[in-house]
Amino acid sequence: MRLRVVGGAAVLAAIFATAWLGWQVSTPTRALEAGARSVEIPAHAGILAIAGALGRADVVRSRTGFVLLSVARGSARWLQAGEYEVERGTTTLGVLRLLETGRVKQHVILHPEGATLAELARALEAERLASAGAIARLARDPAYLRGLGIDGTSVEGYLFPDTYQLVRGMAPEEILTRMVQRGRAKLGPDVARRAKARGLTVHQLLTLASIIEREAAVPEEMPLISAVFWNRLKLDMPLQADPTVQYALGKERRALTRADLLIDHPFNTYRRQGLPPGPIASPGLRAIEAALVPAAVKYLYFVAVDDRRHHFSITVEQHNAAVARYRLARDR
Repeated sequence: MRLRVVGGAAVLAAIFATAWLGWQVSTPTRALEAGARSVEIPAHAGILAIAGALGRADVVRSRTGFVLLSVARGSARWLQAGEYEVERGTTTLGVLRLLETGRVKQHVILHPEGATLAELARALEAERLASAGAIARLARDPAYLRGLGIDGTSVEGYLFPDTYQLVRGMAPEEILTRMVQRGRAKLGPDVARRAKARGLTVHQLLTLASIIEREAAVPEEMPLISAVFWNRLKLDMPLQADPTVQYALGKERRALTRADLLIDHPFNTYRRQGLPPGPIASPGLRAIEAALVPAAVKYLYFVAVDDRRHHFSITVEQHNAAVARYRLARDR
């Protein structure tokens, strides 16, 4: 009789434990009832370590229940590492299915036209996708540049401006290479031929286009700005482009002083004739097209009218008058 009682109690306990475990794996945690949660699963982690990470992130009620469920489904050894966004209301079974499919969280990174390598590095670091230092070092690594066939000292200008979906855990090489390859795909196979027809290498084309990109506020003015630089190059006049000095000084988009314009630096186009050694930012397709097809005008100068428009002049006298006029208007 006593054995029957003990046995019955054991059965009841087992039924209760099973029911309790079933409730735990079929019910979202309180955190997931309130909203979505993020969790990172490290590479090469075993099932117990994965269960521990999920428990600490408060996305499963029972670590034991998660382990048993994954064993029952035969996926315990095949769960994929990465960063996951667990949606609100997800049960333990839903979490397991998410890790089985490997649908890791996508980080959207916008690299706009005219953005620099330094700005990209900061954006990647802010999203914890890569350290800014690692990106900067790789971007200037001679072996890496040779592997990509880049004729320069940096990937600056070769990173195509676009919106990228990246996942945590990607190596810096994967990120930068994807951006370079997208640029080459967008430019097409005949860009080298078109550049050569203008007397430029692809590196020089991207350099000129990057300056046009940083000088122009609206796409409509890009062919005019391009024409100014082409006309100056033909006359051996310095380009005198402020963005190149900003790049040399690391001032990016901040105003320059008279002393800044006197700095002895290869990128100072006030003191050095011709194009600088390389691009100063990522040019978009419209800036590249403007560099290849400048407007048929004789302008040699331009000055900002406002935040979007420029006034163009042929002679220095016209330019000086325009500078005085618009400077007076801005000072009022």
